Amino acid sequence: MPPEIRAVGIEGLPEVQAGDDLAAQIMDAADAQGTPVEAGDVVVVTQKIVSKAEGRVMTIDEVEASPLAIAITEGHRRDPRHTEMILRESRRVVRMDRGVIISETYHGYICANAGIDASNIPGSDSICLLPVDPDASARRIRDSIRERLGVDVAVLVSDTFGRPWRNGAINVSIGVAGFNPVISYIGEFDPHGNELHTTTIAVADELAATAELVTGKLLGVPVALVKGYPYEPMENADSRDIVRDPDKDLFR
Repeated sequence: MPPEIRAVGIEGLPEVQAGDDLAAQIMDAADAQGTPVEAGDVVVVTQKIVSKAEGRVMTIDEVEASPLAIAITEGHRRDPRHTEMILRESRRVVRMDRGVIISETYHGYICANAGIDASNIPGSDSICLLPVDPDASARRIRDSIRERLGVDVAVLVSDTFGRPWRNGAINVSIGVAGFNPVISYIGEFDPHGNELHTTTIAVADELAATAELVTGKLLGVPVALVKGYPYEPMENADSRDIVRDPDKDLFR
């Protein structure tokens, strides 16, 4: 049989609240629609519901904007208090221009607005922050699935990032558990006998992008199962393996 994978969106999850057992909700919803979580699945969970379950949603009424945030936001549609939280959640600001802030988060990810946004959450004055430790979030979901079902799966937490030099955003992985997020082909040979010297593939990002095709942005489907992908198991997976080292980053 030729290689094949299948992506299944999980419908029927309730509106996630702080403190919810997210893993149980995922398993229940998958069972209810007849596509249960099975051994070897990759469970792709969108960042937004992880942040909701972990209490990382807040209202900007709780925030006092600094003079810097007010100055940055002047002339743009974003509330200065939203900008203030972007600054607080940033390790450093990489670039600011025309109201756009590209920053490095405390996790080490470089993205727009420190990953903070206000979409797909109730309340016009609410914003959603990234999970404090997305890898730990993924591990908790994986451990709960193993405890309840007795099966091993891979779990990744996905988020939508823009990309330099290309239009259109794409879903990438910001948290992983149970599998190697980056596969290296360095030292191997192609079918023509050429040795590969630099080729590594961010399979976690590819899986996140695949899952987005069935979760979407407006479908209300926050979880997907990718079935049939032969991932490389790894107990101590670390999403930071996807982040390029500063000494190899020509644009830093």
